[in-house]
Amino acid sequence: MQDLKAKERGADTSPAPRSSLTERIGRALTPLLWLGPSIALIAFVVLWPVVEMIRTSLQDITSTGVAVGYRGGGNYTDLFAEDDLVPVVLRTLFWVGGIVIVTMTLSLALGQLLNARFPGRRVVRWAVIVPWAASVLMTALIWKWMLDNYSGLVNRVLLDLHVIDKPVNWLGDPTHAMLWMMWVAVFVSLPFTSFVILAGLQTIPADIYEAARVDGAGAFRTYFGITLPLLRPAILIASIINVINVFNSFPIIWAMTFGGPGHKTDTTTTFMYKLAFWDQHVGESGAMAVVNFALILVMVLLYLRAARWREEIR
Repeated sequence: MQDLKAKERGADTSPAPRSSLTERIGRALTPLLWLGPSIALIAFVVLWPVVEMIRTSLQDITSTGVAVGYRGGGNYTDLFAEDDLVPVVLRTLFWVGGIVIVTMTLSLALGQLLNARFPGRRVVRWAVIVPWAASVLMTALIWKWMLDNYSGLVNRVLLDLHVIDKPVNWLGDPTHAMLWMMWVAVFVSLPFTSFVILAGLQTIPADIYEAARVDGAGAFRTYFGITLPLLRPAILIASIINVINVFNSFPIIWAMTFGGPGHKTDTTTTFMYKLAFWDQHVGESGAMAVVNFALILVMVLLYLRAARWREEIR
């Protein structure tokens, strides 16, 4: 009946022409015009170095950097035969875990402080940025001078306070050196992490706290029932970035101890450097780079799983 009425009015009732295959393909590929540059950048900056790293780990490379043939898994066999590999990996896990946990704990407190209203808050915020804005290498060298057993500021202060009886060679003992380097890593990581937490705190609506106070919730219950759950996205981002940065931290260890004595304060990053430039085992160093990359991925994925990141995405 509707078709009959349409014909009476002279309307065109013929079906719309189907688009050609070329037009459908063109519409499907249109997004690539926008995504193409980003995909090309990611491929060049991220994927290509990974492929080159894996390729290097399978090559027989001379000390001058010339590939003389394919070695297959020989570099990995030599790497896993290194007596220092297991202690270095375990030390790296302790290094990353300790620094990230301490940094996140202190940053939660510092973020709360920076979010509070008090006279001079802006000045304090700028002061917190200084360690992050300064060169990591410069910061590590300053701390190395402060820990010098003859002219260092740390020994001088502790001697004046009668905490120690004689100067201590802090960086000569592997245990002391590792703890001091971890402190320096926390020191340079705090500013960024604290400001990520601060940004997360400032996104929490004030109405939620008002409602909690009306319901009679105390400070402890408000923090653990409202603040921390709403900070989970910020904590997630800060933790992942810290894991990656700390895992690949090179300047602090190299400037303060060179990973020594021996390999006693090496992490996988400095160990990889020594394999290439001290031992002249470039292919083995490439294998260490692949192992290092895999360890970072595993740690990040384990953390994401522990944090139930799928629930956050939903």
